[in-house]
Amino acid sequence: MTIQHSPAPARSDVATAAPEGTSSRHPYAVHGAVLTAGALAWAATMAVVGIDPVGHADELAYSIASGLFQVGLLFLVRTLWRTRALGGGRVARFVLRAEAVAIGLAIGSTASDGLGLTDFDKVQYVVLDAFWPLSMLGMFLIGIRIAIAGRWKGLSRVWPMVAESWAVVVIPTLGIFGDTAAHVVAVVHLVVGYAVLGLLVSRKTD
Repeated sequence: MTIQHSPAPARSDVATAAPEGTSSRHPYAVHGAVLTAGALAWAATMAVVGIDPVGHADELAYSIASGLFQVGLLFLVRTLWRTRALGGGRVARFVLRAEAVAIGLAIGSTASDGLGLTDFDKVQYVVLDAFWPLSMLGMFLIGIRIAIAGRWKGLSRVWPMVAESWAVVVIPTLGIFGDTAAHVVAVVHLVVGYAVLGLLVSRKTD
C-alpha cells in the first residue's frame, strides 16, 4: 500500500491583505492624498501671507503649510521608489535616496524658519536653507526622468514634469515680473501641478 502526502491546495478565495490604510486596487491612495493635501495647504497659506511672509505669525503659518507640502514630497518619492518610476538600476535608487535626504534637510530649514532660529550670519543656516531650492530642482530633474523612463503611463508619465517645474517657473517669474506675478503663478502652479499629481498618484494601481 502506497501512502502519498500532498500539500493542501491553495485557497483561491482568500485575498492577500493590503497594507493598512490602502486597498489592493489603489495602493498609493494615501501617498497621493498627502501630496494633494500638502500642496493645497501651502497654496492656500501662500495666497494669504504671500511668497515672502513678514511677521512671526505669518512665517509660522507659512512654515507649517510648506512643511506639510514637503512631507507630501517624501510620500511622492516613496511612490517613485516602489513603482521604480525612474528605472530599476542603482543610479535610479541613488537619485531617489539623495532626493529624500535633500527634502529632509529642506524640512529642517523650514522648521528652523518657523521656530525663528534661522540666522543667515551663520554658515550652517545658509547651507541648510539652500536645500529648499536644491530639493525642488531635484524634483524637476526627476520629473524629466520619469517621462523618459516611461514606466508610468498616460497622463501620469508627463504630469510629474509639469508639477515639478514649480521652482524653475516661479523663480524666473519672480526675477522678471516681480512679487505680484510670482505670487499668482506660485499659487496656481501648486494647485494645477502638485495637487493634481497627488490625485494621479492616488489612482495608480501598480
